[in-house]
Amino acid sequence: MAKSVQKIQLSASRDIPFHKLVLSQANVRKIKAGVSIEELAEDIARRTLLQSITVRPVLDDQGVETGTFEIPAGGRRYRALGLLVKQKRLARNAPIPCVVRLEGTAEEDSLAENVQRAPLHPLDQFRAFLTLREKGQSEEEIAAAFFVSVAVVKQRLRLASVSPMLLDVYAEDGMTLDQLMAFTVNPDHERQEQVWEAIQRSHNKEAYQIRRLLTEGAVRASDKRAQYIGEDYLAAGGPIMRDLFQSDDGGWLQDVPLLERLVAEKLARDAEPIRAEGWRWVETAIDFPYGHTYGLRHLQGERQPLTDEEATTREALRLEANQLEAAYLDADEIPEDVDARLAEIETALEMMEDRPVTYTPEDIARAGVFVSIDGSGRLRIERGYVRPEDEAPMDEPEALIDEAETEDVGSGPWSAATLAQGAAPGGDDAVRSGSAEDEEDEGLRPLPDKLLTELTAYRTLALREALGNEPDMAFLAALHAICLRLFYRYGSDTCLEIEAKNISFGAQAPGLSDTPLAAEVDARHLDWSQQLPAEPQDLWDVLTTFDMEARQRLFAHCVSLTVNAVHEPWSRRPRAISHADRLAASLPLDIAATGWTPTADNFLGRVTKARIVQAVSEAKGADIARRIEALKKGDMVQEAERLLSGTNWLPEPLRTAGCARHSHASEGTAPEQTVEEEAIPVEESATIESERAVDETASEEDADQASVDEPQGVAAE
Repeated sequence: MAKSVQKIQLSASRDIPFHKLVLSQANVRKIKAGVSIEELAEDIARRTLLQSITVRPVLDDQGVETGTFEIPAGGRRYRALGLLVKQKRLARNAPIPCVVRLEGTAEEDSLAENVQRAPLHPLDQFRAFLTLREKGQSEEEIAAAFFVSVAVVKQRLRLASVSPMLLDVYAEDGMTLDQLMAFTVNPDHERQEQVWEAIQRSHNKEAYQIRRLLTEGAVRASDKRAQYIGEDYLAAGGPIMRDLFQSDDGGWLQDVPLLERLVAEKLARDAEPIRAEGWRWVETAIDFPYGHTYGLRHLQGERQPLTDEEATTREALRLEANQLEAAYLDADEIPEDVDARLAEIETALEMMEDRPVTYTPEDIARAGVFVSIDGSGRLRIERGYVRPEDEAPMDEPEALIDEAETEDVGSGPWSAATLAQGAAPGGDDAVRSGSAEDEEDEGLRPLPDKLLTELTAYRTLALREALGNEPDMAFLAALHAICLRLFYRYGSDTCLEIEAKNISFGAQAPGLSDTPLAAEVDARHLDWSQQLPAEPQDLWDVLTTFDMEARQRLFAHCVSLTVNAVHEPWSRRPRAISHADRLAASLPLDIAATGWTPTADNFLGRVTKARIVQAVSEAKGADIARRIEALKKGDMVQEAERLLSGTNWLPEPLRTAGCARHSHASEGTAPEQTVEEEAIPVEESATIESERAVDETASEEDADQASVDEPQGVAAE
C-alpha cells in the first residue's frame, strides 16, 4: 500500500492591531539599505501594505502569550506604518495583516525572509516601466509613484526599447549592463544588431566602442555645423541621438545629408547680402583649409572712423572702466556686479574698435570674399582678396624706360623697351651678324644673345662678390625675395634664386584654422601685409625705409611661414623632424604656453588606456594614476582630462628638450602632489567601481582601437 505524503501546514495569518506589535531584537537586518522609511510609508499610503508582516507571539515567564507580537522580519514595514500613525494618517489600532510563526526561531525567520527572496531582474523592471508607460502613465507619474527622478524613468524606458534580440541576450547574461546602456544611443534596432554581431568578432567589446560604432557617421551637436544652423535641424525633423547614461554634449545629429543641406542653404542665404555688395566673386564653404588666402593680394580698404557721438561714448566708457579699476585696485575680490560691468565695457570697446571696412568700387569689382563658419559656429566673412587672374595688367616699369631717350636708344643694342617687354635683345637678328653689310653698318644694333649672356654672367659674379661683403644689404635682398614669394602672387621682381614655400596642412589637422594659435599667426601676417605696398615692384623701396628692427621682425615672420615639421606617414623626413627638435630647443618652444591641453578629442580618446595612465602618472604621480586604472575607457578619459587640466603635461611629439615647464614629463617623474589634493572623490570612485566591473583585458582591447587612431611614427615609450 502506497505511503501517503504528509501535507505541510502553512503558518496562520491574522489581522493584529498595530499597537499590539513590537520590534524584535532577533531581526538580523542591522544595516540600513534600500528604500528609505519615508518613501516606503508613502508607497504604503498609495497602495496599502502589499506584503504581510511575519510575527511571533511574545510569551511571559510561564510561556503564556501576552497578546503582544514581536516582528523578527518586516521591521522596515513596521517603521513605515509607525510613521503613518505618527502623522495621524493611520489609526493606532488599525489591523495589520500578519503571518504568525510558532515553529523555529525568530533569527531563522528573519534570515530566511531576507536571504531567500530574489531581487527583481533589471530587465523585468525596465519592461515593467515600459508597460506602465504604454498603459497611459506619463514619465512624471511613474517617477512619482516609485519615488525616482524623471531622468531615471527615461533611462529605464530607453533600456527597455533596445532591440528585443539584444534584451534576450542581456536576460541570459550574454552582455553587461554597460553594454546594454551603450546600445541605447542609437534607436535603430537593425543597426544595434549589426554592431552586436560585429563586436563578437572583435577583441574590443567595451561600451565606448559600441557607442563609437553606433554613432559612426553622425555629427556631434557641439560641431560647428550644428551650432551654425541651431534649431533649424530640429524644425526640419532631423533626428538626434542622445546618450542618457553619460554626458554627450547635446548628442549626435543623425541625418548628416539633411544637416549638410541646411548648412549649405543657410550659407547661401547669408552670402546673398555680401554678393549684393558687388564683389567679383563670393566663395562659400563650411571650412577653408588653413592658409587658403596665402598668395592672394589682400586689399586693405579703409576703416570707417568713429562718429563724434561714438567717440564721446568710447571716452566715457574708458573713463568709467579706469574709475572702477582704481576703486577696487587694492580689494581682494571684485564684486560680481562690478566685474560684470567691466566685462560689458570691454565688449563695447572691442565692438567700437572693430570698425567696418569700406572699399572703393574698383576694388570691389576686382576682389572677392570667402564666407565660412568659424569654430564656434558663427559666420566668418573675409573680404577683399584678389586672385592672380583678376589683377590689373602690369604697366611697363618706368625705371627701365626713359621716355626722354626713347628716340635715341629705342632701337639700340641695350633697348630698355625691349627688355621691359621681356623679349630677347635683337631676337633672331642678333645671331645673324656675320653679314659684311651689318658689320659695316654704323647704326646701333641689339647685342647678340651669347655676348649678352657672357656680360651678365660677369655682372652676376660681381654682384655676388659685392653682396657678400655687405651683410646688411644681403639681408635686405633676401628679405625682399622672401617677401615677394609670401606676400605676392607673382614674385619675379628679384634676381635672387630664393624659394620660400608655405605649406597648407589643414587636411592633416582638422579645425587648425579655428585655434587661437592660428589666429595669432594670421593676425601677424595681416599686420605686415598692411604695411607692405600693393604692388611687388614697389616692395624694394618700401623695405629700404624700414629700420633694422622692423626688417628683422619681418624676416622672422617670413621664415616662420616656411617651417614644415609635420610628420606624414607617406613622406618620411627624419632629418627635417630632427632639425625641428633642435629648432624648438633653441627658441625654446613651449607648446603648453600656446594653450594646448590634452582632451578626449585631441589625444586621450585616441590612445590606449596604458598611455592615459602613463600621462596621469607623469603629470600627477603614480599614486593618482593608480586610482584611475580600474575605470572603463570612457570614464578614464573623462577623469584623466580633468586631472591633466592645468598641469602643462604634453605628449612626446609636443615636448621640447630642456623646457622647464614640462621637464618632469620627459624625465618620467611627476611634480610633488599630495594625494588628498588630487584624489578622485570617494563617493564618485565608489559609484563608478560599484556600477561598472573591471575589465581585465581592457589594455589589449584598447590597443586594438589605438592601432587605428594613434599617429604613426611616435616612438614607443
